[in-house]
Amino acid sequence: MKQAVLISKQKIIFREVPRPTCGQNQVLIKIKRVGICGSDIHAYYGQHPYISFPIVQGHEFSGEVVEVGKEVQNFKIGDRVTVRPQLTCGQCYPCRHGNYHICNNLKVIGCQADGAAQEYLAVDQELVVPLPDELSYDLGALLEPSAVGVHAARRLGEIKGKKILVLGSGPIGILTAQAVKALGADRVMITDISDYRLRVSQECGLDFTVNVKKTDLGQALQAYFGPDSADGIIECVGTEDTVEQAIEHARKGTDIVIVGVFGSNPRVNLGFVQDRELRLIGSLMYKEEDYEVAIEFIRSQKIKVKPLISAHFKFEDYPQAYKYIEQNKERTLKVLIDF
Repeated sequence: MKQAVLISKQKIIFREVPRPTCGQNQVLIKIKRVGICGSDIHAYYGQHPYISFPIVQGHEFSGEVVEVGKEVQNFKIGDRVTVRPQLTCGQCYPCRHGNYHICNNLKVIGCQADGAAQEYLAVDQELVVPLPDELSYDLGALLEPSAVGVHAARRLGEIKGKKILVLGSGPIGILTAQAVKALGADRVMITDISDYRLRVSQECGLDFTVNVKKTDLGQALQAYFGPDSADGIIECVGTEDTVEQAIEHARKGTDIVIVGVFGSNPRVNLGFVQDRELRLIGSLMYKEEDYEVAIEFIRSQKIKVKPLISAHFKFEDYPQAYKYIEQNKERTLKVLIDF
C-alpha cells in the first residue's frame, strides 16, 4: 500500500509498504478521509513539542472496515467508522482511575504512532467508533476535533445558562464554542483577528463575534455580557497574547480552560492568577463519552462542521495540501485528504 511520511521539516515522501495485518482483536480500516489539523501543521514545520520526525500523520480520519480479527464482535466488514486515536498503557495512575486520555504513556495515532496517512490502518476494536448513517466520511473525519471541543467545554463544569468567552476562531475554537452553546450556555462570544473566520463562526450560529484587532475585548465583554463579564473562558489558540487576554479579562474566581497547543512557553501574569483566584485548567483530548456527545450534537446540527471544510485534496497530492494551507492561511480552516 501507499504511505505518506513526514520525514523532516516541510518534507513529505510517499513509499510502498506492506499492507498491515489484522490482529485477533483488531479491525483493518480502508482509509477514506484524513483531516489536517493545527497539530499536524505545527509538526509539518517542526514546531510541535511532542511530535518528532519521521511520522505518518493522520489522527482525524474515517474509513470502511475491510477485515476483522477473530475476536472482534462489535464490527463487521463494510462498517463505516472513525477512531479514538489514543494508545494507552492501562496501568498508570490516570488509566487506573478512568483518565486514560491523559495516560502517563499516551501515544496518539498520527502523532507518536503511525497514523492514517496511508491506504489501510489496523486498529484495536475498543478504539473504533461506528458512524451513524447520517454522518458522511467528511463528517466522520471531523468527529475527532468535535470531541476535543466537547471535552474542553465540559472541563468548565456546569455551563447551562452561563456566559462563555472562547478565544480563537480556528477549527477547534469554532467547534468548542458550538459545543458550549449545545451544552446550554446562555450566550457565547468568540474572538479572532480574522474577519473571515469570524464570519464562519457566525454561520455556525455563535452569538457574538469580536475582532480583537478592531475592538477592545474588555469593552466587548461589557457590551455583550454586562458588568459581570464572562462566567468562563476557553483559550483555543496557544499563544502568549491570547492566554494573557484570558487572564487579564477574567472576572475574579473565573475558570480558564487551556486548549491551544503552545509552540513555545508563554510569559503570563501569575500575579493576576494568584490575586484574583483564577483557575487554569488544561484540556488535552477526550474520553469515549465525549465522542458520543459529539456524534449526537453533529447529528442534531447543534454542531455544524460543514462550514469549516475549506478544501479537499487527493491522497497523492498530500504535500500540495500543506502548500495550499500556507498560501491561504486566513481563509483555511479544515482541509481533508480524500482516498
